[in-house]
Amino acid sequence: MTAPLAVPGTPVAPLTPPRATAGGWRERWRVRWCDWRNRRVADPAFQRRAAVAWFTRPVVRRQAGELFDLMAGFVYTQVLLSCVRLRLFDLLAHGPLPLARIAAATGLDTAMAQRLCAAAAALELLDLRADRADRADGADGADGADGAYALGRLGAPLVGNAALHAMIEHHATLYADLADPLALLRGTSQPAMAGYWPYAAVDAPPAAHQALTPDRVAEYSRLMSASLPLVAQEVLGAYRFQPHRCLLDVGGGEGRFITAVAAQAPALQFMLFDLPAVASRAQGALAAAGLGGRVQVHGGDFFQDELPRGADIVSLIRVAFDHPDERVLRLLRAARRALPEDGSLLLAEPMAGVAGAEAMGDAYFGFYLLAMGHGRPRTAAELTALLEAAGFGAVQQLRLNLPLQTGLLVARCRPA
Repeated sequence: MTAPLAVPGTPVAPLTPPRATAGGWRERWRVRWCDWRNRRVADPAFQRRAAVAWFTRPVVRRQAGELFDLMAGFVYTQVLLSCVRLRLFDLLAHGPLPLARIAAATGLDTAMAQRLCAAAAALELLDLRADRADRADGADGADGADGAYALGRLGAPLVGNAALHAMIEHHATLYADLADPLALLRGTSQPAMAGYWPYAAVDAPPAAHQALTPDRVAEYSRLMSASLPLVAQEVLGAYRFQPHRCLLDVGGGEGRFITAVAAQAPALQFMLFDLPAVASRAQGALAAAGLGGRVQVHGGDFFQDELPRGADIVSLIRVAFDHPDERVLRLLRAARRALPEDGSLLLAEPMAGVAGAEAMGDAYFGFYLLAMGHGRPRTAAELTALLEAAGFGAVQQLRLNLPLQTGLLVARCRPA
């Protein structure tokens, strides 16, 4: 069945309105145009005509495919998860393999291996090589398979990528929570994600956070450490830490961000602040990285305890979006008190309203944080308002190479 038939009522927009600004004639024109367009494409007769007219048919097909991908997205993610769990990308890292070899290595029978590989090839995770000369084992075709499979355009970046593999595995929990999205929206379900991140429970008493054991925080700490390089790479590409004396990383986990910054700025000193159970893990990880002499590790609750002083820059890496506004403001004020008058704050996290990455902010993180039970994605303007309310000024949003992973704001302390 083709995508246009699989998604009835496909919309079509033969024209694209200009990007609107807040208020004014341009916005009024955009609203009127969109209302007119929506009335037209909701008409079944118009849909039938648009599907056959040469000048609208390409738009219909493209948008039908986009709607079908929205409907089928969960299936696509399960194909990706299967490939990761079978280590299929690493298996093909050194070149194409015939289907029989893939089946033997993954423990699947040939028919199921072919089904998975065909699905992965359709998603551009793999690439079907029809030429038998490409076959890595030089077999004569006794395995009964035609051609071989190699890494595809989207599969190649996943070879040995521990950060992405960890996130893909982690999403199995999120998908289970989203099995009944209306229950999640109505607050009648008990999502497993809320238990996965025990530190951020809004209604938990302070003693509960302090009493978390290293074993209790181990799973999410490993995930944060595995995925942190994706963010650190963007931050380090946009901001130079060399002019600073000491960096305080608040909510620094096992110290992966500090480890990355230390390689760029060898003269910089560091402090890390996190829950005591996490801080104890960070102490060992930083010592193993050879940074024990450059880092002071502090355990505490940054919503209840004062942050240590002595740093001239504070970093909040994927911290604020876990929490509601009042808690974020409390944390930012604590950071301002810990900094000198010439201090700076660096805030890096995924943001809403990023041009070209809107779905990442409001759709993906909007529902991820809903399942988590707290927090929300914020725009750069909303975060700027919180920073200014906490005593910071001169807030700048820095340009990043890949804003899908994170946005980046830098603020300076405003004189009291």
